[in-house]
Amino acid sequence: MQEEIKKALDILFSGGIILYPTDTIWGIGCDANNEKAVQRIYEIKKRADSKSMLVLIDDAGRIPSYVEEMPEIAWDLIELSEKPLTIIYSEAKNLAKNLIAEDGSIGIRVTRDKFTRDLIRRFKRPIVSTSANVSGQTAPAFFDEISEEIKSAVDYIVNHRQEDTTKAVPSSIIKLGVNGEVKIIRE
Repeated sequence: MQEEIKKALDILFSGGIILYPTDTIWGIGCDANNEKAVQRIYEIKKRADSKSMLVLIDDAGRIPSYVEEMPEIAWDLIELSEKPLTIIYSEAKNLAKNLIAEDGSIGIRVTRDKFTRDLIRRFKRPIVSTSANVSGQTAPAFFDEISEEIKSAVDYIVNHRQEDTTKAVPSSIIKLGVNGEVKIIRE
């Protein structure tokens, strides 16, 4: 696993795109601060750049570095959530401009997957995570369902958990307002 982290880090540091396992489904990722890399992901997914993507971080304590204000309820939601949870926060900051939604928000998930957490910890910044499919197509439940089109478009495919056929599911998504309003986007 450490060798795969090193290879993925080399790609991320050079501004490249990785295909990697997360705590939910396989994702396409890059440095969340690199606008050119983020743009490449939009192109790979054939997705309008007005549709934002989320970022993964390794520790909830890093969230205030990427949002102007973190509602108090977010800490409880992250701690108490039994399954992976993406929270959309208002007023994103310190991320690639083309990663932030038109309304200024950003989705952030604290990953629980050991590989991804270690990768982000060593990278020392968030990485983009978006499903490994062309926009509008079904998200792959496991590695073998990822299309050759996606596999051939990335710079590196992480060789970890590729044989795992456990059906993965996307995270829950909640949008939080600055005053603690909660809107469930996906359960």
